[in-house]
Amino acid sequence: GAGGEGGAGGGPAGGNAATAMARVAVGLGLLSYGAYSSLFNVEGGHRAVMFNRISGVQDTIKSEGTHFRIPWFDLPVIYDVRTKPRNIQSLTGSKDLQMVNVTIRVLSKPDTAHLPWIYQRLGLDYDERVLPSIVNEVLKQVVARYNASQLLTQREMVSRQIREALIARANDFHILLDDVSITHLTFSREYTNAVEAKQVAQQDAERAKFIVDKAIQDKKSVIIRAQGEATAAELVGRSIQQNPGFIELRRIDAANEIARTVAQSQNRVFLNADGLMLNVGGNKPASIRASGAS
Repeated sequence: GAGGEGGAGGGPAGGNAATAMARVAVGLGLLSYGAYSSLFNVEGGHRAVMFNRISGVQDTIKSEGTHFRIPWFDLPVIYDVRTKPRNIQSLTGSKDLQMVNVTIRVLSKPDTAHLPWIYQRLGLDYDERVLPSIVNEVLKQVVARYNASQLLTQREMVSRQIREALIARANDFHILLDDVSITHLTFSREYTNAVEAKQVAQQDAERAKFIVDKAIQDKKSVIIRAQGEATAAELVGRSIQQNPGFIELRRIDAANEIARTVAQSQNRVFLNADGLMLNVGGNKPASIRASGAS
C-alpha cells in the first residue's frame, strides 16, 4: 500500500516538472522572437521611415545601421536614397507647330529630410508617380517658346531652361534632381525631309553663285590681259616710230634667247643663221640702213 501511494505521488510531481520545462522553453522562444523582432537593419544608401500602428507615420528618420523597434506596433519603411537614372520620352509641339520627340535623362533621388511627407502622399514609387507628369509639363512649356530650327541651333539654352524649370518643379514634391539633359531630339519625317531639301537647295545656290563669280573674274582677267597686250603693242609702236633702232634691239634679244636655248640643248641642230635670227650683223631694216647711209 505504501508503495502504491508513493507511485501515485510521483506521477503528479513528474507532470509538474514537464510543465515547468515547457513553460521555460516557450518563454525563451518568445523572448528570442521578441529580441529578433525588436531589431532591424538599414543598409547603406537607404533610410527608414517608422510607421506606428497607433500614432501613424513618425517624423523621425532612421539612418544606416541597426535600430530598435517595438514588435508589431512599429513597421520600418525602407527608402533607397541613392541617385537613380531615368529616361523619359515626351512628344510635344514647337512654336511653329512642328511635332518634336524629346527624350530627357533625369538623375533623381528623394529629399531625405522629407521622407515622411513623401511616404504619406506619394508612397514608395514616388518617382513613377511624379517624374513623367512634371517632365511632360515642363517640356511642353519650354519647347513651345522656340521654333523647330531654334531647338537645334539653341539646344544648350533650351536644355538649361528645361533643367532649371524641372528642378524647381520637382522641389514641390521634395525630389532632388542631380542632372537633367536632353539625350534625343527628333522631328517628324516630313520636317526632316524639308530640312534636307532646303540644305540641298542652299548648296546648289552657293555652287551656282560660285560659278557666276568665277565667270565674272575670268571675264575681268581676259579684259585686263587684252588691255595689257593692247597697251604693250601701242608702246612698241611708239618706240618703233620714235627710235627705229628698237627693232634691231628686239632682234638682238631674240637672237640671244635662241642662242641660249640651242646651246643648252643636248641635241645637235644645223639650221640657217638667218632663220634663227642669229645673223644680227646683216639684213638690217631699211630705215636703219637709210639712217646709216646718211
